[in-house]
Amino acid sequence: MGLLFGSFLNVVIARVPAGESIVRPRSRCPRCGHQLAWYENIPVLSWLALRARCSSCGLPISWRYPLIELLTALLFLACQRRFGWTPELVAALVLVLLLVPLSFIDLEHWILPQELTWPGIVAGVALSVPMGMDRVRDSVIGAVVGFLVFWGMEWLGEKIFKKEALGAGDKDLLALIGAFLTWKPLLAVIFLSSLQGAVVGSLMLLVRGRAGPVPDPEPESPTAPPPATPSETESPQAAEGPGPVPKPEGTEPVAAREGDEEGEEEDDWEPGPTNIPFGPWLSLAALEVMLLGPWLREVLPVPLDMLFAGAR
Repeated sequence: MGLLFGSFLNVVIARVPAGESIVRPRSRCPRCGHQLAWYENIPVLSWLALRARCSSCGLPISWRYPLIELLTALLFLACQRRFGWTPELVAALVLVLLLVPLSFIDLEHWILPQELTWPGIVAGVALSVPMGMDRVRDSVIGAVVGFLVFWGMEWLGEKIFKKEALGAGDKDLLALIGAFLTWKPLLAVIFLSSLQGAVVGSLMLLVRGRAGPVPDPEPESPTAPPPATPSETESPQAAEGPGPVPKPEGTEPVAAREGDEEGEEEDDWEPGPTNIPFGPWLSLAALEVMLLGPWLREVLPVPLDMLFAGAR
């Protein structure tokens, strides 16, 4: 089941950021449009049989596809070993199905789509119902606290650094995690995600010189056309009639120009050398707390073990 759901998550990761339907059309090659037959869509095995290439045009198939299928299968197995055949298993599996695509989408596109986070918060609360009203209460508190904690950090970071310090979707993701795991282990999730993200980011800075992705090379500007002669500038006007009178420079409203500049800056934002997406680290920490929480509570020294007191 984990392999099959992992195959579906590959579709989610590819289509949700593009605003495409995850149902139609069927899986297809992005270059030639070849629709995959059922025997070309068997998790892992088809990728090996096709030698990681499209059977129609030969386009290489990324190693990410079998990786996500195997990762989802291993996480499904770990959840079953951790919770057994209980209502908590269902919630754990659904959390995996949300965190895996959110992590890979954030790694590639630096976004956490609300099409996944918001329904995920509702699912976390709904799946706590079979575990009793106390669990429902803790789930709701977890979603609210998770959102408010990161919203406060985001607001404070903007006031201090005068720019966006945290991704806008991180508070939605922490709210989702709080809805599934309740409020009790959220401090452990924040601690683990910050620690692991800082360590890996620092190592990448040492090895590669930057933690963020390498920016694409800027395209060469085209050669400017030679200045037009007077006859060339007059002939189009003679053929098409007088055009609109250009506005004198500086007559455009100041607010409009400032808004355009702000929008242009947002569209042109690129991660800097020290930026890393935080969503994958939140997801990793949530899975660690969910699957390894009791073990971490036993092996960690005091007072770190107190962080995992809420891990079930």
